[in-house]
Amino acid sequence: MHRAETAAAPRVLILGGTTEARRLAGLLTGHPAEESPEGTAPLHVTTSLAGRVASPARVPGAVRVGGFGGAQGMARWLRDHRTDLLIDATHPFAGTISSHAALAASLAHVPLLVLRRPGWEAAEGDDWHSAASLAEAAEMLPALGKRVFLTTGRTGLPAFAHLDGLWFLLRCVDPPRPPLPAHLETVLDRGPFHLDDERELLRRHRVDVLVSKDSGGAATAPKLVAAREAGLPVVLVRRPPVVEGTRTVEEPEQAAAWVRSRLG
Repeated sequence: MHRAETAAAPRVLILGGTTEARRLAGLLTGHPAEESPEGTAPLHVTTSLAGRVASPARVPGAVRVGGFGGAQGMARWLRDHRTDLLIDATHPFAGTISSHAALAASLAHVPLLVLRRPGWEAAEGDDWHSAASLAEAAEMLPALGKRVFLTTGRTGLPAFAHLDGLWFLLRCVDPPRPPLPAHLETVLDRGPFHLDDERELLRRHRVDVLVSKDSGGAATAPKLVAAREAGLPVVLVRRPPVVEGTRTVEEPEQAAAWVRSRLG
């Protein structure tokens, strides 16, 4: 159960769906009232989820599910719910919702912070091939391998559906929908993943190339270590840039400090 909120409680909307968003919601909703600045009411924290995953991980505080109807709709929601602060803690590749958030914050005159985990950095022994998009990643694959471990999510699968000469191992949270590659095996799983399991997965399926988005974070990084150890090439899709001029932090603790500094 959530603790009782007062009408005067400052309101924070987190655009979530990531581990960092859940951690931030926990930091804000679990902040003891006695530690708040004198005269400050407890926070009313709402996390918004896109609803693309059938069984999302549990999130502290209030939760809303579904889209806003574009930037205008999000701005209207911010005004209607008297939102004081907006935090974009979505996936690094959720470019559309991030651009909508920047515009909505401007329209509704609500301060915006982007919480974005840093991208991965290559280490000695990595054989990384950078791609600007999933389509470009698909074009690179035939020259790199025949048995592909695809970790870019089920929604991007159509970009690879035409590659009939390749075999794919897809790992995702929910089952994929057509169009699908002709030779596809699916593993339904949710991170965090462990290095020993990643090593075994590559060995058992005789994977010879890995495809990943540069999502960053520790939860799915072991696959990169396993690929490095096995000497496998990795096609890494570059993340879209954060909207220019938007304040950005990398850790939930930094975002929580920003909230308290704005509301203190």
